[in-house]
Amino acid sequence: MDPRHGYAVLVAELAGRGLLDPVWLRVWEALPRHRFVPPTVWRQGPGRCEPVAAGDEWWSLVHSDEPVVVQVDDGAENGPGVATSSNSKPSVVATMLGLLQVRDGERVLEIGTATGHVAALLSERLGDRGRGVHSVEIDPAMAAMAATHLGDTEYRPNLRVGDGERGWPGGEPFDRLISTCSLRRMPYAFVEQVRPGGTVVAPMYRDFWSGALVQLTVGADRTAHGRFRGGASYMPIRAQRTEAATEVDSATARSREAGLDPAELLSLGFALYAGARLPGVWMRHSRIDGTVHVWAGAEDGSATSTATGDDVWSYGPRDLWADIEAVHREYTAAGRPRHDEFGLTVDAGGQRVWLGEPGAVVEAMT
Repeated sequence: MDPRHGYAVLVAELAGRGLLDPVWLRVWEALPRHRFVPPTVWRQGPGRCEPVAAGDEWWSLVHSDEPVVVQVDDGAENGPGVATSSNSKPSVVATMLGLLQVRDGERVLEIGTATGHVAALLSERLGDRGRGVHSVEIDPAMAAMAATHLGDTEYRPNLRVGDGERGWPGGEPFDRLISTCSLRRMPYAFVEQVRPGGTVVAPMYRDFWSGALVQLTVGADRTAHGRFRGGASYMPIRAQRTEAATEVDSATARSREAGLDPAELLSLGFALYAGARLPGVWMRHSRIDGTVHVWAGAEDGSATSTATGDDVWSYGPRDLWADIEAVHREYTAAGRPRHDEFGLTVDAGGQRVWLGEPGAVVEAMT
């Protein structure tokens, strides 16, 4: 397989979807993805990550619009096969870089170097061999991999091994900040280290929703405001990892007809609304051959599950499905607001999700 042909097709697809303007198109064309993917990789499977064989299977994955898992279980052997670092999905990377709105000569901070791919793209875009690019990686093994990949190029961005939650103390002010790991709460250090008028782009996650991109502008008062710009699931920053409880009391199982098609729950707009109205409730879903499966749970051990065309099953003390149905009725009565009608404010006191405008707070996030 000719690696250049497969990559050219991928880049053409990204451009055809409107994700690359002429400048970014040139950048992506100059940096084939395979240069930032190691020989040993995995693909995310239904329950765990599965190794990808060398050869055509490896090339096929690298040239697809899929994430390539490059580390499982934080590098430990014989673990459960949980993805802990990846070369991210190209369409999401292109979207985030577009939202970053970088300009020539600017200084950019990246949180989560991983394989060095995004740092290289930024270095090519900003010029000067990437001297305006700063990137932090908490995992020494991943940082070493990125340094090797970047060392094989002409770029020399500033790299540091450290806790991404702290940003790059002493390096401010930055013009832009991009996080390639998901945040349950945005560290205020990110806002403090970006100049007024600068931009922060990051994927966020909460219990009810697993990934949403936010684009914030930092104000002169060191408060950042912005809107949600679409879905994007990334691995959480290490200091903010959480585990949803999954055990249920099967003795409390009961079933009834589902009054709501589970596919109605999958819009990002509903997830943002429900996340505010159902604190402490998590939801997961899958779509297989047109069938949507939904699972949800709460801190008190209540849980519920259903699938397209099936009855709903509930467990524990609470009728969780009834609560979800009620919130969906509220959401519908509110006009089914789109995800980009929701926004986020981050200041020294915390962060708040709002609907419509910053004063209309729907959830104070802790």
